[in-house]
Amino acid sequence: MSEQENCEKLNLDAAGADGAGKAKKSCHGSKWHQGHGQECTEWGWWEDRSLAQKILIGIGFGILGIGLVFLCGLAVMLLWNWLMPDIFGLKRLTYWQAWGLLLLCSILFKGFGSGSNGGRSDRKRRRHLRRFLQEEQEPAAEWHESE
Repeated sequence: MSEQENCEKLNLDAAGADGAGKAKKSCHGSKWHQGHGQECTEWGWWEDRSLAQKILIGIGFGILGIGLVFLCGLAVMLLWNWLMPDIFGLKRLTYWQAWGLLLLCSILFKGFGSGSNGGRSDRKRRRHLRRFLQEEQEPAAEWHESE
């Protein structure tokens, strides 16, 4: 039984216990908990925040994301300057040259766009493989039943 089903069961049990239909038990022990409408929701923690808290959380994640992006360029620059001049005799890179190299590699090895087509073809391949395996298992099951 999933956590959401457990939470819904708690609500139904609590509603049946007092007869008034009020759910008094909560689901705070898991990621599912009761929101304002006394139903279990996955986003209850977000709904409980004020607008100012939500804005501050958004700004914090934005700053963290920007910091991680800048660290990517720094990591490429440091790795290049540590390895490539000594191994291959290449020139050292500046920070912005490292970003250009990172962008070039992204274009060459990932292709343009978000790459969602690759995920779709992968899902299609998995679905085809599952169908194939099910077809292979069905005759084997029929063969064992006939013995």
